[in-house]
Amino acid sequence: MQSVPGYEQIFSRTSLLIGDAGLRRLAAARVLIAGVGGVGSCAVEVLARAGMGRLTLVDSDTVQVSNINRQLHALTTTLGQPKVRVMAERLLQINPGLQVVPLQELITPDNVSDLLEPGYDLVLDAIDSFGAKLALLQNCVECQIPVISSMGAAGKLDPTRIQIADIADSQGCRLARKLRKELRRSGISTGVTVVYSDEPCSLECLGEPETEGERRPLGTISYLPAAFGLFMASAAIRRLLG
Repeated sequence: MQSVPGYEQIFSRTSLLIGDAGLRRLAAARVLIAGVGGVGSCAVEVLARAGMGRLTLVDSDTVQVSNINRQLHALTTTLGQPKVRVMAERLLQINPGLQVVPLQELITPDNVSDLLEPGYDLVLDAIDSFGAKLALLQNCVECQIPVISSMGAAGKLDPTRIQIADIADSQGCRLARKLRKELRRSGISTGVTVVYSDEPCSLECLGEPETEGERRPLGTISYLPAAFGLFMASAAIRRLLG
């Protein structure tokens, strides 16, 4: 850390806003980010630039050509490499003092509880698989771990329609509606913060992956997943700061 010229100035502007006590709170926080695609990669980079101290990244995918239009780690020079590894290297170039754990692992309903076993102050959910997403949210609520979950960013163009709310209060999002229904079956009606958009989408299958496995690719634009990630990071930072 000392070998980086001016390292102590990295968070000087942040300190002016939230104070040294706020910086210490962020530096001590343990955050798990589930999924580092278009939404997750932007969210985790914002957390690192804000001074978050300990981040665990979980994603099984490698960088593909089709990721380049919206994912921070996706470059022509990183194709085929594990997303979590590329993202971890990028984060350490931003903050050499960051403790980052990259886990190249597929999140499933069967391994969610093990992934949460170390204990976290906050979980950010940016995964696509409906079954895994539902299991992650259920486990977070049961373990009393605050969770912020991204709903679908595909098929949308208007960033002004993005909102943050408890899932019980979300409106106009098909994925949130489907998750609400399934969560109620397990006795959960509130306690999950969601980032969602109420912008109508004409894609028939958007937000409703009925099965695990192959799904039809959904249209995405460069800025919408990033905007979702920024909203998630904002909610995370403000929650951790109290």
